[in-house]
Amino acid sequence: MNLLYKKPSKETKIAMTEVAENFQLTEKENSYLREAESKIISKTNHLHGKIVNSGNAAILVAMNAIKGPILIPDQGAWHGFKQIAKFLNKEIIQFKTDLGLISRENLDELLASNKNIKSNNSEPAIFLTSFAAYSAEQPIAEIANWCRENNILLVEDASGGITDPEKKLANGFYSDIIVCSTNSPKVVNVGDGGFITTSRLNIFEKSRLLLNICKSNNITNKGIFTELDFSENNLKKTIEATVYIKNNLDNVIHQDKRGTNVLLATKNPQSLFKNLKINFDVEGKSIVTLCPNYNRIKQRAVAIEIKNLATESLIKENLDEIIEIIKKYQSHF
Repeated sequence: MNLLYKKPSKETKIAMTEVAENFQLTEKENSYLREAESKIISKTNHLHGKIVNSGNAAILVAMNAIKGPILIPDQGAWHGFKQIAKFLNKEIIQFKTDLGLISRENLDELLASNKNIKSNNSEPAIFLTSFAAYSAEQPIAEIANWCRENNILLVEDASGGITDPEKKLANGFYSDIIVCSTNSPKVVNVGDGGFITTSRLNIFEKSRLLLNICKSNNITNKGIFTELDFSENNLKKTIEATVYIKNNLDNVIHQDKRGTNVLLATKNPQSLFKNLKINFDVEGKSIVTLCPNYNRIKQRAVAIEIKNLATESLIKENLDEIIEIIKKYQSHF
């Protein structure tokens, strides 16, 4: 079994190298920024988009513009939400989920137990990730409908769901703001940068200083522009591979949901993690995550990060071998 870690496409590497070789000229002209941002908003169906220097910078820009509490899932999201909200001195309200998955019942309970969420003309916002724990597609349309009914903004971190082939995730028709990391190993896999899109121009006006501070460079701009051409196919293959593995294992959390990793419930996560990490050494990098973990789930489990693998590794022979190795060690723990 030859597993390869996810890297930018050959075309993206060439494009970024060409810009780097003429860096002083292209950086002065900032020649690739506009075309890259135009391409991004064509993918998210928003009116406005800005490339920044990281995914966390995109979250910072979005969160800074929010007037009201920051509402975050109790697990299965991104710990940066809480860290950035604390940095900005924002009120943070966590709400219950079903192992990261958000339902209307969860959101109704959130409002019932926090009656002052929308006090003083504030406009609170829910921050979530496209996939709960990277393992289960959030019902974004349902969540968006609830948010509109209650005048709450929906901010989707689409680092794992951008260019969704089913158009359910990273779609500006549902999410008011979309933020995304384009670092590795992400769907738009450039190795640097991020972006934010919205149809609410006031979001950018409120964070104009941050946008100036968090500017990207033209190497990254060109990389994003090029890599977007390959992202949908990469995400599609990753989801298909993850579904195949989920359907052939036991004790899988969120087994019937689209996702890009596999969560395995286990009584002894440390031992299972240790053995799988040894067997799944991918060019010196890991595709195994130990839980409890806020970014995944807060129970004993191990996550197999199929999203970190190069799509050329996702052939049936490799997937079958991954399944057999997991079964071997699952039987021990």
